[in-house]
Amino acid sequence: MQLRVETSHEEGGARDWSVSTVGFTGDEQGRVKQLHATRVGPPPSFEPQPGSEFALEADLVLLAMGFLGPVRNGMLDKLGVALDQRGNVATDENYMTTVPGVFAAGDMRRGQSLVVWAIAEGRKAARGWINT
Repeated sequence: MQLRVETSHEEGGARDWSVSTVGFTGDEQGRVKQLHATRVGPPPSFEPQPGSEFALEADLVLLAMGFLGPVRNGMLDKLGVALDQRGNVATDENYMTTVPGVFAAGDMRRGQSLVVWAIAEGRKAARGWINT
């Protein structure tokens, strides 16, 4: 395996493998403050490793899930996020959904596409968050 330094690493990102997000903590205004995670074992089961739980401070969380299609009977329904005429998550010019403070980019917003579009839109969504 060859690991290369990519732009995300140049911007301060770190690699971490075998981690599963288990929840979030927010403040009174509903803004995310921490991501809660646990280490997991090897594939295919990825079982949580006892005692490996940890939290990371967060101001923004981006979910990079690849194209699964917007799953309507989960987070989207619970949040009340509106969909566009194609069944993707509807956003405004800042990539914010119809739920204030919730943003979407990439496949979730535009449908199945190239990863370079997801990267570019993820960055635009982060800038959109800063502009709100």
